[in-house]
Amino acid sequence: MDESINWTLYHSFLAVMEHGSLSGAARATGSTQPTIGRHISELEKALDVSLFVRTQTGFVATDIAHELLPQAQQMASMAASIIRLAQRAGDAISGTVRISASEVVGVEILPAVLAKLRQAYPQLVVELVISDAPHDLLYREADIALRMFRPTQQALITRRLGQLELGFFAHRRYLEQHPEPQTIADLSQHTLIGFDTLSDYIRNRVDKMPFKIDRHVFQYRSDNSLAQLAMLRAGVGIGACQAALVADDPDIISVLPGQLDLSLEMWLTMHEDLKRSRVCKAVFDFLGAELVNQAQ
Repeated sequence: MDESINWTLYHSFLAVMEHGSLSGAARATGSTQPTIGRHISELEKALDVSLFVRTQTGFVATDIAHELLPQAQQMASMAASIIRLAQRAGDAISGTVRISASEVVGVEILPAVLAKLRQAYPQLVVELVISDAPHDLLYREADIALRMFRPTQQALITRRLGQLELGFFAHRRYLEQHPEPQTIADLSQHTLIGFDTLSDYIRNRVDKMPFKIDRHVFQYRSDNSLAQLAMLRAGVGIGACQAALVADDPDIISVLPGQLDLSLEMWLTMHEDLKRSRVCKAVFDFLGAELVNQAQ
């Protein structure tokens, strides 16, 4: 087996895996079908395996191709990271920065901050990754991350921005049709909005609640935080959200204030290797200065 395989061969392999044909891979990479086909043949020869079964309708990946796919994807991620790091080596605040944020923060809070960031650094390119699943900064799945928990991994630079207050709320329309709960026990008579899957992240939050919570408590369930917020705003029922998000909406009413209050810490973090990058440090400092105003 040849241990010095050209990365280009893996790049073509990933394209065929994603698009299922030489023509699709060629269009996606800006190459040609014969070139992609030659790359696949060379890679199969170098690895001494069959990666695809050729059919009239396209290429069908073999079992070994599926086993190799995660490693090839990781290689692609690292290659992209090297390119981004090289782009940032100059003096200008330009290049690409990949920012990871939770669903609610990424949609409800961060866009206004990014608008200011664009004005400050017009040559900057931002890739925004929105997910409640934390991206691993050690593997450079993102350059900078906003997290609702304290990062514990080594080799990370972290900055605590404060805490976001949470509460339970309902739309005025819902409360006009249902008597507002006066005690926690009254919630059993109401339509509640909440999670579907009890993840470790959610478990750490609900364990602090004054009563037991599992998925069966909720009549409307979703693991998408934005969907929960949308249902709350639509008047489906009572749900939890960040208090600041609904503070200016007179139709969203706080339910059982003081009895169900929670908070989330907000942390800004990036890999310590990026502190030498002027562009990453500039974005990190900018986000820190702007978002500290969002937390208490």
